[in-house]
Amino acid sequence: MIERLEIPAAILGELTAHARSGAPLEVCGLLAGREGRVERSYPLTNAAAREDFFALDPLEQMAAYRAMREADRECLAVYHSHPATPARPSAEDIANANDPEVAYVIVSLSGPEPNIRAFHIRDDTSHELTIHETTDEDTED
Repeated sequence: MIERLEIPAAILGELTAHARSGAPLEVCGLLAGREGRVERSYPLTNAAAREDFFALDPLEQMAAYRAMREADRECLAVYHSHPATPARPSAEDIANANDPEVAYVIVSLSGPEPNIRAFHIRDDTSHELTIHETTDEDTED
């Protein structure tokens, strides 16, 4: 289990823009990469279309996983937004976290500035991960 995610500033910007574009509803998606380093975001439709809950669209989710396999990437995280609440897992987020191997990233719009935090959720408990914001120079191969 990774203890930190490396996320490029540009992808953090994509997550924030996605959250803002969907507000007041929650948005969701997947983050893919290798060895804890996020290389790509996959914004998905919130099939629940609610302000306080998200559900990944299953067809879009399958297409994203296919694209990850083709690019030799793995799913590192599921992300979603909290348009009006802090960036911490709700009881419902914890109850619905079904993959203990991925991180859960929450983008909160509840404060003056967006707040992005990551968690591992396993056995009905959450553990915060460190997010290390990288620059384009940090992610060049």
